[in-house]
Amino acid sequence: MEKIFCVVGRDARQLAAAQALRREGYTVLGAEGAGRADYILLPMPLEAEAADLARILRAAKPGTLALGGRVSEPVRQAAGAAGVELVDYFLRPELACLNAVPTAEGCLALLMQLRSRTIWESDFLILGYGRIGRAVARRLTLLGGRVTVAARSAEQRACARAAGCHGVPLTALKRVLPNFDAVVNTIPAPVLGRPQLECLPRGALIVDLASRPGGTDFAAARALDLHAEHALSLPARCAPETAGELVAHTVVTILQEREGRTTP
Repeated sequence: MEKIFCVVGRDARQLAAAQALRREGYTVLGAEGAGRADYILLPMPLEAEAADLARILRAAKPGTLALGGRVSEPVRQAAGAAGVELVDYFLRPELACLNAVPTAEGCLALLMQLRSRTIWESDFLILGYGRIGRAVARRLTLLGGRVTVAARSAEQRACARAAGCHGVPLTALKRVLPNFDAVVNTIPAPVLGRPQLECLPRGALIVDLASRPGGTDFAAARALDLHAEHALSLPARCAPETAGELVAHTVVTILQEREGRTTP
């Protein structure tokens, strides 16, 4: 039997996800089709006005499954009140892994847009060496950048060295920061407070890729004449078609697993 998806939201990522779901054989409706849908695809991050989403969820028929990304607590409560099961697809490790690609490419685009020098033969400091840190470091290195990675874990620092980067502990930040006018933070914790920011050269650029509230004291950065950019949702901003396709593939995988089928 043909299954119906209700796709909520009309940004470019949601529209691309809707097209990908159609290619998978689903009938796709807009928010007005919530009462007919077997599944509801909600946007990411799921922080929109809970009242609007609650209205859509209340219209869903019993047994409908809703899928959203980075689900906020008010939306989770609204789903519970409507009796709709809600799954956070952003918790899927494969999506986090693949999202690192458009995030890294978006980061490079910002570095090229906001700096007056090439990536080639420039020095970059990356804070953290998880999925996104690795993706950014690899691309900067391939373009001829000189990359230093600051990470707490000795294993991560060793992996960075093995990949052709320098590795330093986070405890060495104050010592190394004066050498960089371009810093990329991927750590979702306060790592660039005022004492650290004061060590950077005047006019230095910080691209913070960490989720809210980020790892940078943005008010202190402004006061110190530093350019700190909190680059949230880069996949949706820089590559919405790819981002939407990745979301659609992830939710289809979730549905196949729930039905006991394997993903091709």
